[in-house]
Amino acid sequence: MNEQHFFRFLRERIGLDVESVGAPMVERALRQRCVAVNAADLDDYWLHLQQSMDEQQALIEAVIVPETWFFRYPESFTALASLAHKRLIELAGVRPLRLLSLPCSTGEEPYSLAMALLDAGIAPGAFMIDGMDISPSSVAKAGQGVYGRNAFRGSDLGFRERYFDALEEGHLLHERVREQVSLQVGNVLDPALASRDGLYDFVFCRNLLIYFDVPTQQRVFEVLKRLLHPQGVLFIGPAEGSLLARLGMRPLGIAQSFAYVRQQEGGAALATTPVQPLRRTPSALAKPGYPLPSPASSRPLRVLPVAAKPAPAPAREHKREAASELLASIARLANAGASDQARGECQRYLDQFAPSAQVYYWLGLLSDTEGDAQQALTHYRKALYLEPQHPEALVHLAALLAAQGDLAGARRLQERAARVGRESER
Repeated sequence: MNEQHFFRFLRERIGLDVESVGAPMVERALRQRCVAVNAADLDDYWLHLQQSMDEQQALIEAVIVPETWFFRYPESFTALASLAHKRLIELAGVRPLRLLSLPCSTGEEPYSLAMALLDAGIAPGAFMIDGMDISPSSVAKAGQGVYGRNAFRGSDLGFRERYFDALEEGHLLHERVREQVSLQVGNVLDPALASRDGLYDFVFCRNLLIYFDVPTQQRVFEVLKRLLHPQGVLFIGPAEGSLLARLGMRPLGIAQSFAYVRQQEGGAALATTPVQPLRRTPSALAKPGYPLPSPASSRPLRVLPVAAKPAPAPAREHKREAASELLASIARLANAGASDQARGECQRYLDQFAPSAQVYYWLGLLSDTEGDAQQALTHYRKALYLEPQHPEALVHLAALLAAQGDLAGARRLQERAARVGRESER
């Protein structure tokens, strides 16, 4: 027996695209499980796997390697705090806010949601958080609430002083945070989730879709969309937005939050007022996972005259700042749905500065959402010419190729995007 039987099992059981994690990783997990159950070979292990639900789960957990930490993508939590206050006013005390973290892994994300809301002054009785993950061992670890050094990253760790007690083996999360979160084992593709349709005001599902093929991505997004309340907000990973416009979702308009809302019939967005983050600095535009390349490092398309003299250092610095400000303006307009203005700013950038992969990405996205697939393909390819590892251009171009029937080309781009995502996390 070859490994393809196991690859199909993982695809059917959890929707895993084996190429996204790499066949060698799955083969290594198979060897480990063979040793663990004393299987003579893969044929022997396959028989054991079919007869044991526990072993099926053990193989899944051997393949899935959770990578998470507290307040990953901090702008999302800043946006959540503002949106939660607004939603509570709309609810007028009828019920508490309901949030879902899926997959919740070992608990860092749902507990971050709880801490963000408590820090925002929202009373514990005013919100409830569900955390769900396919891995029982991850859910069990989340329930313990003990975290080592790797769960605390970044420069702002003030929350650790407010919500954790130091132990010899790590840090123990306070009970007042843990009791806000209900943890359970579950699969995003489980039909039983249909009983929760429309339940959640906020759903966080980030960095999951890169492990799925395009059809499974579409299935998962349909599930997430159904779980959302009609006025709800979906938070995704920075490289996972390519299918949302086709599923009736649009960006909410909060920079770097990766937050999406439903569209009403006819394509109009729901009346959700864009909320500005509580803090926003120019450096936020260059966070890992959502790179905005410096114009100075982009590949120019025209050669400067030989006689041209280098600009003085202050002039170069001023030009760099002007380019950054224009990129920020493009992002704000595009996220807010102001397509014509965003396209005009893109053209203004290309007239004034060296070509930028991020500008061509925005032009591709604007064409994509307007249904002009050919222009979108052209712009995404220009972005990848300038920056071959641009994660969002890779994912969006893959989705377009798949829609046109080029599944092999789409798969290659998905694999590149997955590698970029793993490298950025490391």
